[in-house]
Amino acid sequence: MVVMMTILNKYLKFKPLDFIIIAVLLTLSFLPFFLFNAQQNAQNKVWAELRVDGKLIKSFDLTSDKAISYRYIEDDGDYNLIEVKDHRIRIKEANCPDQVCIRRGWIKKAGETIVCLPHKLVIEVKTTAKTNDGDVIY
Repeated sequence: MVVMMTILNKYLKFKPLDFIIIAVLLTLSFLPFFLFNAQQNAQNKVWAELRVDGKLIKSFDLTSDKAISYRYIEDDGDYNLIEVKDHRIRIKEANCPDQVCIRRGWIKKAGETIVCLPHKLVIEVKTTAKTNDGDVIY
């Protein structure tokens, strides 16, 4: 390190304080990125909506660290076991014949959906995001 600094000083005419100034400026150049990212994550709310036949049944908060299991049972015996864990949601178990909803796996990004057609059940992840026009729900 010392050899490299003497070579740089010889050819580039750097002074010892120049390296400190460059390091501080380089560090400060990344500061807006980290501040903006932290602010966006603190303001956004992420949740999943469970709808059956278009009717809202339940909302699940995906920003919480709490693990939740919820069993939705219809009058005719159809059921779906929904699991929320690690800011994600999935259908863990269902008695539908095709099991497509279970194979879909975990979802966590806004706009992603899980659909169980035989039970007319839809789970959709939604979020609020700040824009220049105000709050927008995706």
